[in-house]
Amino acid sequence: MKIVPLIPENAPFSVEQRAWLNGFLAGVLNRGAAPNGAASAESKRPLLIAFGSQSGNAESLAKRLAREASGRGFAARAAGLDSLQPADLIKEKNILLITSTWGEGDMPDNAISFWDSINQNGSSPKLDGVQYSVLALGDKNYGDTFCLAGKKIDARLEELGAKRIVERVDCDVEFDAQAKTWSANAFTALSGDSATASTAVVTAVEEEEAGYSKKKPFPAKLIANVPLNSRGSSKDTRHIGFSLTGSDLTYEVGDALGVFVQNCPEVVDAVIAAHAFDPQASVALPDGGSAPLRDALIKHYEVRNLYGKGPEANVTLTAFVENLRKLQPRLYSIASSIKKHENEVHLCIAAVRYSTDGVAHKGVASTFLADRLQLEDTTGIYFHAANHFRLPADLTRPVIMVGPGTGIAPFRAFLEEREATQASGKNWLFFGDQKRVSDFLYHDQIIEWVQRGHLTRLDTAFSRDQEEKIYVQTRMLQAASELWQWLEEGAHFYVCGDAKRMAKDVDDALHSIIQTAGGKSADEAAAYVTQMKKEKRYARDVY
Repeated sequence: MKIVPLIPENAPFSVEQRAWLNGFLAGVLNRGAAPNGAASAESKRPLLIAFGSQSGNAESLAKRLAREASGRGFAARAAGLDSLQPADLIKEKNILLITSTWGEGDMPDNAISFWDSINQNGSSPKLDGVQYSVLALGDKNYGDTFCLAGKKIDARLEELGAKRIVERVDCDVEFDAQAKTWSANAFTALSGDSATASTAVVTAVEEEEAGYSKKKPFPAKLIANVPLNSRGSSKDTRHIGFSLTGSDLTYEVGDALGVFVQNCPEVVDAVIAAHAFDPQASVALPDGGSAPLRDALIKHYEVRNLYGKGPEANVTLTAFVENLRKLQPRLYSIASSIKKHENEVHLCIAAVRYSTDGVAHKGVASTFLADRLQLEDTTGIYFHAANHFRLPADLTRPVIMVGPGTGIAPFRAFLEEREATQASGKNWLFFGDQKRVSDFLYHDQIIEWVQRGHLTRLDTAFSRDQEEKIYVQTRMLQAASELWQWLEEGAHFYVCGDAKRMAKDVDDALHSIIQTAGGKSADEAAAYVTQMKKEKRYARDVY
């Protein structure tokens, strides 16, 4: 089934409207006109596109595919896994499921309750009659846990009797092409064309992106690079600012900024020398075209895993390049409100520098921003929506924010936004780092907020200012009674920062507080947290 455009590109419709109309008209031509010139609702095959999303990729993809499926004649909708139960799958019957993996092979936050509901032996209903397929998003750098959440859900749905209509597809960070093929095959299979369902690739209506995007980044000028640590700190944290002038771009607090970065020339030169390649030799680029090897390695390919390692003997230049991964833009939590800083976007980044076995290493993106990109220089940027990490629409709601180190970034933005919108809800910030005298990021601005009453409560945890290590979760437990009171008042609870340790420790502390201060059992506390997530009162931006 190939959709042939019927509405010309110069017609007075948006890209989405034109895509929908093309799909609708194609369906009418295939089925015959429905009464009153519209396709009857009964003739549309229901389709649920469910998503488990941590950073927003799976969610935005699911919503885009739901729009495309609607244009193809399906009664399609997108829904987060946190809103679904196994019984909903039985009702919907046709399911496309997209999920990311985060941390050590964990489910994304909004998929945890769904996974628990289908993974409890004896409690989940059989899914006979349900047709499904899974698209798993991941990152191959994570080895054995690559796409693990998607793999688990795929296997469990089959165990429960659901019929897999298209094989699961596991995507690396560049997922667009694989997602297009997967969805096209799934749409074909669900349309009932069994003769071609296993191999057909449908030509999809492309959703063109207006303005600047990941595919067409805005060349933003660097306007600020300010050290945030003072003398004596072991860290190098920077306040980074870009100008948005001339872009017509905007963003919401909680969103992330995608930044196109470059590898360190010294690292690239060392890699080339280790392999005895000609730096001016022409090589293919990942998106087509060619460039000299040195330029290609600086701007287009990942080299961080090659530096300081013994070179492969006798590897040809062609084979070497074919095994490289495309250099990806990096996502950073936005540290500003556009209501406070018109035509600007700010970041808070920690420059990563360390040595192993005598070999010095540099974080690709962090040192590009801290050291190599000069003021007034430009680099490509785009905005990445994080719909799961939003301030409450009700401005009277209390807000609790836990953000040690560079995890302060979105909460500086939140507090600027709450100030600009004159939100009357209380604000409570937990911030931590190593030493108060040298590592209290955005100290002056935060203290001013406290003095003016905008920041209702501030709890700090500087781990190296005393013999006993104190962390943000320590301060949470010490303030258990008041924190519980805020939660009972409807407070939204946010966490930003390290996923491996901090976020897990904070989550454990939250459960403990609900048990002790709230007088609940462990199971009741877990149910309370699950309900907070369903109400979107517990959100995490972790990495």
